Amino acid sequence: MRSKTFWTLAAIAVAYILGARAGRGRYEQLTEVFTSFWNAPDVKKARKKAKVQAEKTRKRLS
Repeated sequence: MRSKTFWTLAAIAVAYILGARAGRGRYEQLTEVFTSFWNAPDVKKARKKAKVQAEKTRKRLS
């Protein structure tokens, strides 16, 4: 178990260091890409369809 904890903490440390080196510019670039993806018409349509299906399923199971 200690080995697993060590490797988890090591992975977190490496991710933090790499993220810090990438800087604010890379963060902004990633958020812009994610936002444009999230707001794409096809994705909006799929989210709406999934929401409707979830509501139908919820009502059926109640």
